[in-house]
Amino acid sequence: MRAIVLGFMLLGCVSGSVRAQDFPSKPLRVIVPFAPGSAADYSTRFHAEKLGQVIGQPVVVENRPGANSVIGFMAVKDAPADGYTLLAASNSPMTVNPWTVKNLPYDALKDFKPVSGLFRGQAAFVVPGGSKFRTLQELIAAGKAGELNVGTYAAGYSLFAHLFASESGIKIGIIPYKGLGQVLTDVAGGRLDLAIVDSGGTLPFVRDGRARALAVSGEARNSELPGVPTVRESGYPNYSAYTWLAFYIRADVPDAYVNKIAAAMQKVLETREAKEFVLKHGGEQMPLGPEGMARFHQAEYERMERVARAAGIKPE
Repeated sequence: MRAIVLGFMLLGCVSGSVRAQDFPSKPLRVIVPFAPGSAADYSTRFHAEKLGQVIGQPVVVENRPGANSVIGFMAVKDAPADGYTLLAASNSPMTVNPWTVKNLPYDALKDFKPVSGLFRGQAAFVVPGGSKFRTLQELIAAGKAGELNVGTYAAGYSLFAHLFASESGIKIGIIPYKGLGQVLTDVAGGRLDLAIVDSGGTLPFVRDGRARALAVSGEARNSELPGVPTVRESGYPNYSAYTWLAFYIRADVPDAYVNKIAAAMQKVLETREAKEFVLKHGGEQMPLGPEGMARFHQAEYERMERVARAAGIKPE
């Protein structure tokens, strides 16, 4: 009987090994929980096409936007755990939604596991082109004397603003918008003291003088805004904030499948085309594998929790 049981165990191991060796044997799909045309969408499409070339199978991108990304996330959570359905996840649904969205039907840490980081981008701190504030220090001085109106268009950028307020000691009032274009229109019109927005999206406004960038949120300067200092350079060495995008998968997909996709993604990220794509869009690569991405996610998850609690933000 022991021999029979051992034989079945060995047969199962061999069978699993063969399945992993043959994976993938059909097209993969990537669920994008955002609308077509968004930065996450076109970035996913670029990397999905390159991934398909490496693994030898088509990688189909499917948009499932809505409900703060919940629709797309649930589509992946409910998909078969066979390794053929990936999720393009950003910082907002992974590290912001847990602290801002009530009754979230997924657990960002337990229901999904990372496959590969793709890229990270910075936020820009912009004021109207005719603003009296020409440096971040001048803005901070005003924010300590009275409340500043700060425009953002996503909960993640609002947390970036609260983190900055906590670091600098200024008083802010968040004015939420539904899109980047609306925020920048009000910046250009002088109706906001400050906006904290995607650095790439604000470039046209900064270049033609409708807005002025006082700082960027990363650890180093943005290649598209080389003359603009970081918040760290401006006197706050502990401040950094990034938007980011990564591929995830259902948590119970076998590691052998995950590792195979992860290895292929590393080959993609090492190509000249992938490096140039990210630089062209004002970001930087985040070539983290499953373990590195998991550590990064955990740290960002906990940091956003601290920011939300300190600002008194509750899920709603």
